Amino acid sequence: MALLFLSKHDDPTRWSAALHRHLPELDIRIWPETGDVGDIDSALVWNHPPGELNRYPNLRLILSLGAGVNHVLDDPDLPPGIPIARIVDPGLTGGMVEYAVWAAMRYHRNLDVYERFQREGTWKKLPMPDTARRGIGVLGIGEIGSACAQALSAFGFSVAGWSRTPRTLEGIVSYAGNESLKPFLARSEILICVLPLTTATRGIINAELLEALPKGAFVINIARGGHVVDADLLAALDSGHIAGATLDVFQPEPLPPEHPYWRHPKVTLTPHIASLTNPDTAVLPIAENLRRLSAGQPLLHLVDRESGY
Repeated sequence: MALLFLSKHDDPTRWSAALHRHLPELDIRIWPETGDVGDIDSALVWNHPPGELNRYPNLRLILSLGAGVNHVLDDPDLPPGIPIARIVDPGLTGGMVEYAVWAAMRYHRNLDVYERFQREGTWKKLPMPDTARRGIGVLGIGEIGSACAQALSAFGFSVAGWSRTPRTLEGIVSYAGNESLKPFLARSEILICVLPLTTATRGIINAELLEALPKGAFVINIARGGHVVDADLLAALDSGHIAGATLDVFQPEPLPPEHPYWRHPKVTLTPHIASLTNPDTAVLPIAENLRRLSAGQPLLHLVDRESGY
């Protein structure tokens, strides 16, 4: 049997080499050169063409090349009943944590203001902020969100996390369910979105949510562009209710050159690089799942299609 590698954005040579270090006998087919489609029993994918996975009659496992799986679940012709596994990789998580800490620290220490001072030629010192009194809210405390929350807590911030279902994290104030969202937002001077993109979370960063944040709050999105209603965020920035936004993800990507985010003085943007999947580390859970598939053993990191993660 064979693995189909299907991504226009990732280097198939590097992934093939990483996979063969752990599974030397693995037959890897690089899309669109699939050979006999009946040979393929697993697919490693990122943003595959809709309906493509229906072409493989013996497909038994879909593996996401990223932590998120909305790019798989958004396929209206996704074949039913086939397990979908996401990547759980310390390297990927570590990159997200680094970005979240950088973005939060930049606002907390007024570095965005000092950047403006430099452009203006202004020499001015601002009061030192009190870390323990800075409320940071992490929207989504799954694998990556939990790591971000705990890293920020280690610096002494007052950190809270929100999730759909209750979670317990040492040192983190936990909120769960729709009824607790507004109290969570009310204490979040810096809001970091790390939610999976699902039907329930699409457009969650909208006018109502932004209004529930304290005046002068900051928004950081390292999840998916579909979480943000762009017009609502721009309006909140222009009104002054939201003091700044750091955005790593957008809808669509690449961000069109005419989009107002590019030129907005309160927006910092990066091109979906908060963390990148590193084949050398991410290959480990993929290889383990392929071994388990071959041996008929339970698979790891499976996605619940109903919840979307």
